[in-house]
Amino acid sequence: MGETDKDNLISIIEESDREEHVPTIIPLMPIRDVVVFTDMLIPLFVGREKSVRAVEEAVAKDRFLFVATQKDSTTEDPKPDDIYKFGTACRVLRILKLPDGRLKALVQGICKAKIVRFTRKKSWYRVKIEKIVEEPVKNTDLELKALMRNVREDSEKILAFRGDFSDDVGTVLESIEEPGKLADLVASNLRLKIEESQVLLELVDPTDRLKKVNQMLTREVELSAMQAKIHSNVKDEISKSQRDYFLREQVRAIHKELGEFDERSEEIEEYKKKIKLAKMSGEAKKEAEKQLKRLEQMHPDSAESSVIRTYMDWLVDMPWSKKTKDIINIKNAKKVLDKDHYGLDKIKDRILEYLSVRKLNPDSKGPILCFVGPPGVGKTSLGRAISRAMKRKFVRISLGGIRDEAEIRGHRRTYIGAMPGRILQSLKQCGTNNPVFMMDEIDKLGSDFRGDPSSALLEALDPEQNSEYSDHYLNLPFDLSNVMFILTANLTDTIPHALLDRMELITLSGYSEEEKKVIAEKFLLPRQIKENGLSRKTFSISSGAMLQTISEYTCEAGVRSLEREIGSICRKVARKIAEGEKGHFQVTKSNLQTYLGVPKYLPEMDKEKSQVGLSTGLAWTESGGEVLYIETSLIGGKGELIVTGQLGDVMQESARAAISYAKANFRSFGVKKSSLENTDVHIHVPAGAIPKDGPSAGIAMATAIISALMKKPVNKDVAMTGEITLRGRVLPIGGLKEKALGALRGGIHTIIIPEKNKKDLVEIPANIKKEIKFIPVKNMDEVLSIAFE
Repeated sequence: MGETDKDNLISIIEESDREEHVPTIIPLMPIRDVVVFTDMLIPLFVGREKSVRAVEEAVAKDRFLFVATQKDSTTEDPKPDDIYKFGTACRVLRILKLPDGRLKALVQGICKAKIVRFTRKKSWYRVKIEKIVEEPVKNTDLELKALMRNVREDSEKILAFRGDFSDDVGTVLESIEEPGKLADLVASNLRLKIEESQVLLELVDPTDRLKKVNQMLTREVELSAMQAKIHSNVKDEISKSQRDYFLREQVRAIHKELGEFDERSEEIEEYKKKIKLAKMSGEAKKEAEKQLKRLEQMHPDSAESSVIRTYMDWLVDMPWSKKTKDIINIKNAKKVLDKDHYGLDKIKDRILEYLSVRKLNPDSKGPILCFVGPPGVGKTSLGRAISRAMKRKFVRISLGGIRDEAEIRGHRRTYIGAMPGRILQSLKQCGTNNPVFMMDEIDKLGSDFRGDPSSALLEALDPEQNSEYSDHYLNLPFDLSNVMFILTANLTDTIPHALLDRMELITLSGYSEEEKKVIAEKFLLPRQIKENGLSRKTFSISSGAMLQTISEYTCEAGVRSLEREIGSICRKVARKIAEGEKGHFQVTKSNLQTYLGVPKYLPEMDKEKSQVGLSTGLAWTESGGEVLYIETSLIGGKGELIVTGQLGDVMQESARAAISYAKANFRSFGVKKSSLENTDVHIHVPAGAIPKDGPSAGIAMATAIISALMKKPVNKDVAMTGEITLRGRVLPIGGLKEKALGALRGGIHTIIIPEKNKKDLVEIPANIKKEIKFIPVKNMDEVLSIAFE
């Protein structure tokens, strides 16, 4: 009950003393959400056409109007059955026409009445009523007085709980002596349901009506007391941050009224614009709007609002629909690849085939390419060349050493400092959803208690699944089907089979010395000259010096170390020029050592002459093919096998197979059985500090053992590769091209290979086949006939 209610109470008492002659036929106006009691003064907004005409008729005649509450407040056009029969005859005191056509009428209840029948139903209602006359209470006994006092006190309590009690209101309540008028006054100011108010209106006996009001008052007092207690507890528990929030909201409202800058509202509007511009998927847009609504309702300094703000930034900055247009010109792509890479014809052809398919069918789901090869052979630079050929952006991440699955899939938003995985981070940074995405070192992924990153990559690298890739942080599907994934690895042994199954492997074996020389002269030397501030007029390296640098200062499949050596020469020349020396500086074979020092690698040292018990094998490593020297010595003992040089399980088994073959065929080698039983065979593979393993050293070990037993030297110019069985058969091996390049770097021009590897000679470049003689063999007899001098 507010100040208006207090004024109404006084007006009701003043008006209630007037006796009015109420006609029996009177216009009817149905009302909603309120029940009008006798002596109640209330403003009514009249908008329905029937109600407006009923009020106009009342004002035109004697200002009497019958108001009755309709049963359902949602009914727009109530019929007679939709209106309660009991109502109140009222006097229209004042009327005001509003600009929108509605009326504002101030009415006062005069007496209760009941509808007898409807005399008019068209356009507006007119009814015949029967006034309900209440018999005054003549004898006020003690119980009734106590009931009235209780009603007054409870009314004062409720008003006090609401903060509306004053001395004037108390005086008004004390001045009412009739039970019926007191009941109507209190009932009109209680927050009752329509059904409860209607029940009170229809109670004719004043005492019964007052008792009913007393019951409702008692319930309302209990509710108000509990509400006041809850409000008090909540008020005591408001934290400093909440008080600050209320103060900030007030300041914000003040700024808004003054037309000044409102930072928070501007932030919300900015997010709305970004959501619209991002052109998200339907699901992502729905989630973004949901989170924005939460942010709008939150305290700006709360911890959760900071989390939501960060999440919103990621959502609106992701390239949901931004992509670069592919401009694929196959001839131009070939020029780009040839410009940056020498040789690698088969790899270039496969890349051009891929681009051709993309040009003819842009929506095709291409394979996931994986470049496998030693370090420094140009795997990463090939990816950059592909991106330039397609006019796409290039993204690169290194997976080496990653052990946490969250690095790929992202963290859950519940964690502090959570963020998306490396894939979505990179896409956000590049700003498009179709870059050339290179993942380096896929073979060096780890796994531990934090999960398996390689398993997390399965979804991203599967063309059938990555259209709805889900990151733990965003927790929304993101389309990766437009991304061209290219992976690199040094070897495939450590890549899980399920991941390997999703890739197309393209092997880059390495370069021969001639190829390295061309690469150095066309690419590496010009780059180092530019980086070190030199020019062709002041500096040059002869072809002989370049070849000597390749053979004596580097030993690798790629050209990374070669570029470092060239850079070292350029820096020394740059220093001389900076110190004031004049002239043209030319590096030749004769003065190369003054720039690079003594040679680091002399492969011919180990094969100055053929030796007994020393054979030359070939190994495949992450760095490419290498020459492997196998030494065998016979010492007195009990016929045991001693293996040193950090050999792995596979090589140790090859050594056992080789010694078993030698013992089984000792007669054909001219060896006495007694000498085998009293001799230990010691096999050593330098260098002893480097772990070695693999299945292809069997025939080299057998040759070294038989050479020591027969005391025949093994030809120093022959290398061999192949696995041996107990029957002396030679089994095929892998990595033939890499091993051939390794043999060439070691100065060997004859290689014994298994018969079943003849098919792999097709993969060997023609220039290598010109320099190396490949001899296929089926068994150890053929091997020994070639290996022994």
